[in-house]
Amino acid sequence: MRFLSFLLFLFLFFVLTILTQIGGVLLLICYLFFRKHKGKLLLSFGIVYVFSTFVIVPLAAPYFGREAIKTNEGVKIHMFLTTLANRNYVVPQINILLNDVSLDLRKESPNLEIHCLDANFPFWDGFPLLPHLSHNNGKKLDISLVYKDENGKVVNDKPSRSGYGIFEKPMDQEYNQIEVCKRKGYWQYDFPKYLTLGRTNEDLVLSTSTTRQLVLEILKGEEITKVFIEPHLRQRMGITHPKLRYQGCQAVRHDDHIHIQVK
Repeated sequence: MRFLSFLLFLFLFFVLTILTQIGGVLLLICYLFFRKHKGKLLLSFGIVYVFSTFVIVPLAAPYFGREAIKTNEGVKIHMFLTTLANRNYVVPQINILLNDVSLDLRKESPNLEIHCLDANFPFWDGFPLLPHLSHNNGKKLDISLVYKDENGKVVNDKPSRSGYGIFEKPMDQEYNQIEVCKRKGYWQYDFPKYLTLGRTNEDLVLSTSTTRQLVLEILKGEEITKVFIEPHLRQRMGITHPKLRYQGCQAVRHDDHIHIQVK
């Protein structure tokens, strides 16, 4: 039984570390004090984790050059779990960019919100934020596309709980990069379809014009180095820009979100 308990602890340690960066270490600390009392162990871990996530980590992250995404009327974290898992940290340049883009967008659409998805962990360059390949230095952020309802009204709702996995597929006349990658054997290319956490608004469709406006405003940022979006959406929106790139088959498809990165 002790061996099985130890294996379970190791499993939880690695899972919490992979998902939240700090969870494994905090579990280990609590385990050292309460390993003989499972109830106290779980309770203490919950308290320590929440306190660390919302008090200690935001104070410590700036020493690593990062800060939590600053939300306001025009900038939101799409899912509370993102914040709870410490996946909402960026370098200050991204917060400045988000604020500027939001102010410009809201001049024409006063109620429009930028919904942020996965960003980065708070500490240490090179620490992977799975399943992403490059969200490991505070300089990357995923942003949701913009949608409209069945009446054609632009809304802040998204088609999935996570913001990922509901794809805007290529139309018949558009280039189908997804099929190209899958034919080459890149099985992971549409993996985000398993990460929706459930579909929420089945009547939503992409607002091509407002998403185009969002992308153009992002591209104005001097600090922007790359913006990733799927080729057929770039074609549909009619945008040509040296910083608007294709991410490659080795990553995942980007017709459910926009990936941005800064210097």
